[in-house]
Amino acid sequence: MAGAQPGEDHASPVRGCQLPFGTPITGVKAERWVQPSEPGLGLTHCHRTPCRDRELRVGETDCANYIRVLHPYNRTHLLACGTGAFHPICAFIYVGHRGEHTFSLDPASVDPGRGRCPHEPSGAFASTLIGGELYTGLTADFLGRDPGIFRSMGTRSALRTEVDQHLLNDPKFVAAHMIPDNDDRDNDKAYFFFTEKVVEADSKEHTIVSRVVRVCVNDAGGQRVLVNKWSTFNKARLVCSVPGPGGIDTYFDELEDIFLLRTKDGKSPEIYALFSTTSHVFQGSAVCVYRMADIREVFNGPFAHRESPHHHWGAYEGRVPYPRPGVPRRQYSTTKDFPDEVLHFARAHPLMYKPVYARHRRPLLVMTDLPHRLRQLVVDRVEAEDGQHDVLFLGTDAGSVLKVVVLQKTSSSTTEEIVLEELQVFKVPFAASLAKERGSRQMLYVGSSLGVAQVQLHQCETYGTACAECCLARDPYCTWDGSACTRYQPSSKRRYRRQDTRHSNPAHQLDDFESTEKKVLYGAENNSTFLECVPRSPQASVQWFVQRPPDEQRDEVKTDDRILQTEQGLLFRKLHRHDAGIYYCKTLEHGFTQTVAKTALEVIASEQLAHTFPRERWDEPSRLPCPEPRLVPQAPKAWFKDIMHLISSHNLQRVEEYCTRLWCGSRPYHRKSKLAQDKHALAGVDVGKKGRTAKPHSERSRVPRQAVAT
Repeated sequence: MAGAQPGEDHASPVRGCQLPFGTPITGVKAERWVQPSEPGLGLTHCHRTPCRDRELRVGETDCANYIRVLHPYNRTHLLACGTGAFHPICAFIYVGHRGEHTFSLDPASVDPGRGRCPHEPSGAFASTLIGGELYTGLTADFLGRDPGIFRSMGTRSALRTEVDQHLLNDPKFVAAHMIPDNDDRDNDKAYFFFTEKVVEADSKEHTIVSRVVRVCVNDAGGQRVLVNKWSTFNKARLVCSVPGPGGIDTYFDELEDIFLLRTKDGKSPEIYALFSTTSHVFQGSAVCVYRMADIREVFNGPFAHRESPHHHWGAYEGRVPYPRPGVPRRQYSTTKDFPDEVLHFARAHPLMYKPVYARHRRPLLVMTDLPHRLRQLVVDRVEAEDGQHDVLFLGTDAGSVLKVVVLQKTSSSTTEEIVLEELQVFKVPFAASLAKERGSRQMLYVGSSLGVAQVQLHQCETYGTACAECCLARDPYCTWDGSACTRYQPSSKRRYRRQDTRHSNPAHQLDDFESTEKKVLYGAENNSTFLECVPRSPQASVQWFVQRPPDEQRDEVKTDDRILQTEQGLLFRKLHRHDAGIYYCKTLEHGFTQTVAKTALEVIASEQLAHTFPRERWDEPSRLPCPEPRLVPQAPKAWFKDIMHLISSHNLQRVEEYCTRLWCGSRPYHRKSKLAQDKHALAGVDVGKKGRTAKPHSERSRVPRQAVAT
């Protein structure tokens, strides 16, 4: 491809960029922010172009034109490849220097995209750009019969894998990354992560396994054997399993996503892998963490060997020719100089005998019986007062994102998973694609065919206004600074009073939760009544207690068929007189108890209700208790005055104030027209407030928080 020249080798792909095209190819326009690029390039974008006129009319909306490859190529250009109405094409897009907003396609750079971009808009695919060369794992033909790992562009000859099921059997590529072994660039390796089908010797059924493939970046193929084919292709199995009794493990074999958590040296990133199970017994997902040292050890270990498809795999015990495939070639200037013996061995032994096990040989996180399937993974390492914590953002196929932190228990080797939030980003279910912005802005980008949403990694202000509430949230991003729950800043000179993510024991706090405001609720005998109580934390357990005056003792509420405890509160299906009292909703979390709601329930006896409201009174039209001098000729009788007869004289004034506040609200009535509409509006307010007490905005978005749908 002609056009741009490659810059430094630090480009990374834009994840989940599959937006349909929609603007002319001669004037490509940025439609959505997707993911930050490297320094000096700003943000990369998804772009749109119309259908190419190949058996499709220009302007059709559903035309299978999608960008599947989008990499920062240098400081001024992007490399973009699209399906091109099932005829893949690639081109360079000029994005300008820093501060510019110019997007134009170089017509001279348009090139066929076969082997670089899939034919279809969806499906498994992975790519990475290394030193101006594009490495891709895909199916190169329209019918899906030619899977392979390809290298194209650049000055060297193109390479690919042989068409052989022993190398790749119906692979589904997930991710591709360049990871160096050391400071010598000749030792750089490209790693591909994927799943494929295997058939064991004692079974006719195929199973799904997850793999990691390694090829050398300096591979040039062979001279007589493996011409223009990879001579350093090796693959190993990735194992993510839960140890079980009797040595029987539960395996998670379906690889969904890979995230590399880079370290300072760049040679030993931590590899976070999201798996799902293919079992018909249960559905679940797991996150396993792999170390590069373990992966390199497997690739430097024994090769797998079997005599025929009817034999089991075993470790190869014969002589491995020199130079060993995948190691520095030293005295050889290129792989074309390798002896044929080495190339034949590499072709016959692509599989490593030992698998790659996860750190501690168990998953970091296991989630089962979820209503949706987990598809995407992003990890952010957070510096907190009590050390570093890795926060996992898990995208589902229903348009939501789970924010999870996994804590290591000090007393044992077990872990504790805490779901901090669940964000519903889009109304329509979709498979979410996630990308985290680098730098200090702390943003998460959630992409789909509907668009791209920008979400903050933390919203500390929603954890309440008390120290204990901020502490109990156990969000490593947040801390109590003495006056509010705010973002923790390790470099700040301000004295942080409270942050304890691991233990979260705020029992020593001085907050007086017994000072919770008491609310009054009236219920009619034999009718249903609901007492609302929503805990601030999903990890908290809820208990109800009742105090029946004049007794000062609080007894735990016993639930049965008549009294039900729900996630939102306490439901009385049929109210009795002896239910009257003061009800306390208490939450218990990590040994800390606080009163969330306090409600005084007063029961109106059925005899008083029948005496006060004769049958003929119900036929009278309802009137407003808050007269409008400009709208109503004369002040009507307040309907709630009849309730005064139901209550003893010492409660008369309090009940009247309660009813007036309930009906009239706190805003003055100053509208000059549409009295009928005002009646309906007031009636709606009455019904809503009788059922529940409105929460302030900051509490409506508490865990699990629901982001504004787009």
